[in-house]
Amino acid sequence: MNLSRPKSLLIGASGQIGSQMLRALGRERCLVTSRKSSSDTELVLDLATLATLADVEHIFDGYSIDAIYCLAGLTNVECCEDVPELAHNTNCRGPELLAQFAKARNLPLVYFSTEYIFDGNHGPYNEEDTANPLNVYGKSKWEGERAVLAACSRAVILRTTVVYGQDFGEKNYIYSLMRSLGAGKPMRVPEDQISTPTYNRDLAKAAIALVERGATGIFHVCGPERMDRLEFARSVAAFLGLDVNLLQGLPTSALGQKAPRPLSAGLSIAKLTRLHPDLTMRTASEGLADCHSDLEDFLRSCATLT
Repeated sequence: MNLSRPKSLLIGASGQIGSQMLRALGRERCLVTSRKSSSDTELVLDLATLATLADVEHIFDGYSIDAIYCLAGLTNVECCEDVPELAHNTNCRGPELLAQFAKARNLPLVYFSTEYIFDGNHGPYNEEDTANPLNVYGKSKWEGERAVLAACSRAVILRTTVVYGQDFGEKNYIYSLMRSLGAGKPMRVPEDQISTPTYNRDLAKAAIALVERGATGIFHVCGPERMDRLEFARSVAAFLGLDVNLLQGLPTSALGQKAPRPLSAGLSIAKLTRLHPDLTMRTASEGLADCHSDLEDFLRSCATLT
């Protein structure tokens, strides 16, 4: 396929951030990828498979690209503990090869990373704080950050956390909460994991703006409020009129999770605010208000199935 007009390459466009980027950029301005092609407008690309190739240039022959957004990754924290090699290939080696391609074509590349590169001992963290990941997922992302920065001078590392909002895949934390509480079922929530919830539409818009402004280096892009997961869950439940009493706060140690989690974490957006004060990251209440009708639609669909 020969696409004469440059498009933004979205690796992982089917995820919640990718769908919001498609919405912000416009579908006609994007070249999207999928692990298995579902249409002639998609490019088949899997980061883990990409990691095994000696040369990735041929994959993009005939495509005119103006920016690369690497949104995809192996983000299941528990799964990463079981398959560390796959986590490394997906979260580090594959993105590194993309960064090498970006350098060869003089393209900007955004690599989406996570607060899980930190140990959670003294958050909120800024961009210069020392990484010390506690689990395989965090380690693979930290290695990915360093590999991408070393390979491409126009790279942007975008760290974020606890992303919420409208999700066409209906997979994010809020959708799990709505399924459980909407069905009258209790939900266990860690009460000691502190973070900075991030509205996905703001995250997508910030990523696009940073590329358009020629930014490089590391940026923390997340919500402005630091709260624990139970507090966040309660605010979502109350906003949607769900039974807050169904939320069961427990210490992380009681949840039986294989991978250790950073507890006192969260990210500081002081750098983003200082350099780009117009890129406003909304509070949880503001973000929920913005996507309220979408969430209500999902709740109604759940009700019709029960």
